[in-house]
Amino acid sequence: MKKTNQLIAFCRNYLSDRDFTEVQTPVLTKSSPEGARDYLVPSRVHKGKFFALPQAPQQYKQLLMVAGLERYYQVAPCFRDEDARADRSPGEFYQLDMEMSFTDQNELLELVEEMFTAMIKEIFPEKKMVTPWPRITHEEAMSKYKSDKPDLRKNKEDKDELAFAWIIDFPLFTDQTKEDEEFVGAKGKWAPSHNMFTRPKEEDLKYLDKDPSKVKAYQHDLVLNGFEVGGGALRIYDAKVQEKVFDLIGFDKKQKEYFKHLLEAFSYGVPPHGGIAPGIDRLLATILGEKSIKEVIAFPLASDARDPLMGAPAEVTKEQLKELGIKK
Repeated sequence: MKKTNQLIAFCRNYLSDRDFTEVQTPVLTKSSPEGARDYLVPSRVHKGKFFALPQAPQQYKQLLMVAGLERYYQVAPCFRDEDARADRSPGEFYQLDMEMSFTDQNELLELVEEMFTAMIKEIFPEKKMVTPWPRITHEEAMSKYKSDKPDLRKNKEDKDELAFAWIIDFPLFTDQTKEDEEFVGAKGKWAPSHNMFTRPKEEDLKYLDKDPSKVKAYQHDLVLNGFEVGGGALRIYDAKVQEKVFDLIGFDKKQKEYFKHLLEAFSYGVPPHGGIAPGIDRLLATILGEKSIKEVIAFPLASDARDPLMGAPAEVTKEQLKELGIKK
């Protein structure tokens, strides 16, 4: 736990010294089709209606850019009703969320690379790392390594060797699957490779109408020793492009209403912006060479998303359900 505290403290100081402002975005928000199952919270005051716990502060941080906050960060709690994996905690996790206005992909990647390089030298001096980190296109990674999370270590048995890499130039879309239709609720041919707010490359905008499979995105994944430890992108800041992406995903009018506030904000003018959100526990577990992310979490959930310490989730009383307007 000490290393977690040191990592977060270092990044907080590093970003604050570079004019980033820490903002705590709401935890009780609205359910929206963003790619994973929501955790829902019933409202006592507004019976029959529900809050959702945020999958990520995506829309809030983009609205902060619209409002004129040029550099934002947050140690953000994220909640996704997903199955457990060795490198992912079920239910909830924390990510170092960063967003910048008036930036390009190169500036953003350089900032993160310089911050993490300095952090590792200070907190993990025993680790060996090659810099600068290679930047590999998604096409090259799949062709050369058969994976978009390549392990570039020379000696994979050396727990002190760290091999970071950036994977860039992802396709904007992939073919939509039944899983996409179930979680996002869209019924189109295409699903977003990253998320529905990722900006297409300017030179590929012409393909949105002709052949969306050719569109490349300003997406960037940070890979370490064969694991994706952070993902991000430059964001769409043109309402017409955003609506076009919604159309290609297959959103109907009702689904677009979930994002009405964002599209309206875009109409007032929004600067070019982008960001990234490394998962704190996943990053630390990979740096330390742990086989399971549970080794770096103080109170990990079981593989079936139970809290064995507190016995959660648990039943509640009939009185509580009645107060919430829920019948058992």
